[in-house]
Amino acid sequence: MSKPSIPKGTRDFGPRIMIRRNFIFNTIRRSFESFGFMPIETPAMENLSTLTGKYGDEGDQLIFKLLNNGDFLSKADATALENMDSKKLSFSISKKALRYDLTVPFARFVVMNQNDITFPFRRYQIQPVWRGDRPGKGRYQEFFQCDADIVGTDGLVCEVELVQLFDEILTNLGLPNFEIRINNRKILFGLAQAAQIEDKLIDFTVAMDKLDKIGEEGVVKELIERGISNEAIDMLKPLFGISGSFEESVVELEKILQGNDSGTKGIEELRFVFDSVKRLGLRRANVKFDVTLARGLNYYTGAIFEVVAGGVQIGSICGGGRYDDLTGVFGLNGVSGVGISFGADRIYDVMNELDLFPEATNSSTKLLFVNFGAEEEAYCLGLLTELRRAGLACELYPTAAKMKKQLAYANSNKVPFVAMIGSREMETGVIALKNMETGEQFAVDKSELREFIEQ
Repeated sequence: MSKPSIPKGTRDFGPRIMIRRNFIFNTIRRSFESFGFMPIETPAMENLSTLTGKYGDEGDQLIFKLLNNGDFLSKADATALENMDSKKLSFSISKKALRYDLTVPFARFVVMNQNDITFPFRRYQIQPVWRGDRPGKGRYQEFFQCDADIVGTDGLVCEVELVQLFDEILTNLGLPNFEIRINNRKILFGLAQAAQIEDKLIDFTVAMDKLDKIGEEGVVKELIERGISNEAIDMLKPLFGISGSFEESVVELEKILQGNDSGTKGIEELRFVFDSVKRLGLRRANVKFDVTLARGLNYYTGAIFEVVAGGVQIGSICGGGRYDDLTGVFGLNGVSGVGISFGADRIYDVMNELDLFPEATNSSTKLLFVNFGAEEEAYCLGLLTELRRAGLACELYPTAAKMKKQLAYANSNKVPFVAMIGSREMETGVIALKNMETGEQFAVDKSELREFIEQ
């Protein structure tokens, strides 16, 4: 019998990891709701036609396609099969796919439910997505996204709110140092026009989006491979050296984009966002204008965001942007939207590497009752029931095993407190309580037990 295994790029999560993951999800969920976002869910599977053509050629290659039920070869494209053309063949043997992200399914949801929702519509969604990426550090084939979107308005105040939301959630999670990078696709389109490579806009943005991974030399090489001329590249090279504050950076940019309507509009939109954020103030985030930020997804049309955490080499942990007509591909035109996504798995890796998880995330159980026998067990069950109803997570060891074994169980499961109740404790109602981390012992009245532990 072969040894059991799971596919590369996927993971099992034990109890301790799940407690910490739930801490992240719950923190994100609370902030989403405090900003007025409402929850939805969509199916893990979408029609393949819904997903393809929305993420660019590279993205389409990473979509996990599902074979049709039954004899899937019976309706296969014979010519494609004979020519071993996997791209054409896939559409004849696969009609469904696992979702690649949450934004395109959300656009489909909006179109299908347009008569039942009120615009502007603020939704959040916390669900897994699947991509056929090469597995690596911070990169998985199955991972969770936590999205918040506002559709049905082009008001730039939405972009400001989403920057605040980045700051609120990541501060609440305890990240000590993170940077929100912002750009605008209108600026990138204006640059493509200035360099006379409008027909290569997607090639230009896809290559630029890899700057942090392959560096300036790698981006230049890829631009050449994508058919962009040396003259255009020379014109674009000053972009790599732009730095400083937004106002400092935009001076050089305005020279290049002088007279270009798209680029000028993009600068105006970003100026509103940066001025608003500066006036309102943020709790912890550093906000930076990054003209080389492109976000490879084709549907972005306005502001684009990316968040990186300091102190770790793990890539972006959040992203997002404005999309003016994503619903148009499903028959509903003119519905502008903007959204952001938190990569829960990468956030977990960052917090784990920097040891940022609070002590409370070590265990869900806060108190273990030692089992001394039938009489004590019955007493503990009654007290256990009261404490659980009052909101304290606690448990009773199921058998009257040796004390050493019961304490080892508490240690192994990171239970912070152990209650030892014998005949004297049952008579007096004063519980012998042990702090498992410090070894200290306390005598606590049973009526004060929950309050003592929670403090």
